[in-house]
Amino acid sequence: MSTEAPFRPREKLLEKQKYYQNAQRYTHLKGPLDKVTSVAIPLALAASSIFMIGRGIYNMSHGIGKKE
Repeated sequence: MSTEAPFRPREKLLEKQKYYQNAQRYTHLKGPLDKVTSVAIPLALAASSIFMIGRGIYNMSHGIGKKE
């Protein structure tokens, strides 16, 4: 049986472990692109839903879009 080469060199793995263990941020915000997935996407979803709710209330109050 031959052993498979590691996916990543051990030195790189230890370097990444040290970086993530010493970062002084919350665990879910440690990566460089984690702020996009943890902050920006939920804010965009909230903003679009508030806009659509506001537009629906405006349309209902002015009778726009009613079927006869």
